[in-house]
Amino acid sequence: MASSPILGIDPGSRAMGYGVILSSRAGIKFRACGVLRPPQKAELAQKLLFLFNGLTEIIEEYKPSASAIEAVFNAKNARSALILGHARGVALLAASNKKLDVFEYTPSQVKQAVVGYGRAEKSQVQQMVKLLLNLPKPPAQDAADALAVAICHANSALSRVTYNFKQAWSTK
Repeated sequence: MASSPILGIDPGSRAMGYGVILSSRAGIKFRACGVLRPPQKAELAQKLLFLFNGLTEIIEEYKPSASAIEAVFNAKNARSALILGHARGVALLAASNKKLDVFEYTPSQVKQAVVGYGRAEKSQVQQMVKLLLNLPKPPAQDAADALAVAICHANSALSRVTYNFKQAWSTK
């Protein structure tokens, strides 16, 4: 089975993590990761444009077959939640604009898929991403979170394929 690139996104207006993995029945492999950081002093609209353009370039370069993004969580205040919503909207728009299927996972689903515990600490996620992808060192926190979202999707997608295969054979 051919490898299928998956783009994971950890949304944020100050730092948006991205991670690209290759997923096949043989397992997952690291492709790329990083953090998009808009200029701190830029207006919100300019930050969002920076993030949109950055994600669009990443999608064009790595040509993922799907994107996975962390779903909304409870922010500390309404303003933070609103700004995070804008950043998530930009990520959803960039992926949809390039005709990618978009899948959303809660932070606890991602942690459960990667660490095995839905309330894991961010440092535990970083270490497991390092181990699962055989990286020489843990990626930056936002990039590790994005890779974790991609890994979560790869595991979920593989489960769906396996389930559908078993279901197809059980009806014969």
